[in-house]
Amino acid sequence: MKNQSLAGAVAMAAICLAIGIGFSAFARSQSPAPATTQKGAPVTSHAAGTFDVKLVPQGPEDKTEGSTIAHLSIDKQYHGDLEATGKGEMLTTTTSVKGSAGYVAMERISGTLHGRSGTFVLQHSGTMAHGTFQLSVTVVPDSATGQLAGLTGKLTGTVADGKHSYEFDYSLPEMP
Repeated sequence: MKNQSLAGAVAMAAICLAIGIGFSAFARSQSPAPATTQKGAPVTSHAAGTFDVKLVPQGPEDKTEGSTIAHLSIDKQYHGDLEATGKGEMLTTTTSVKGSAGYVAMERISGTLHGRSGTFVLQHSGTMAHGTFQLSVTVVPDSATGQLAGLTGKLTGTVADGKHSYEFDYSLPEMP
């Protein structure tokens, strides 16, 4: 029973992380035009690509009446406009009601975004109520470093035919 519960928590985390990262996909074929051309002003852009994810349970789960809490590590590889690795920690819970769960996670991204290098942190918060998802994955304010300093944005993703993809709408100060 314990392995089934842990498997359920891992499965729910995978669903929330993989499917939940994007409850909606954007059907865009190119980046939007910059919002402004003023020197040093933020420029709005769009990035897209694929990612691979590995979730590993960390320690025993906490199972009490009606819910199970699990701690997992996140290991991701992003490809496309964002060439990076993601490392993080996730807490997830499943309930006794099928299709209801939640998760929170922090994920540090390190790599290049449209050729600009640096790091930033994504904050995940997701719930599933009777099979209906709600999720927010946003850049933590002032977490970006290097050429990505000043980065803001929201990430979504989808799973189709077993492949994970992301869409990232973001703003960055124009390079000097």
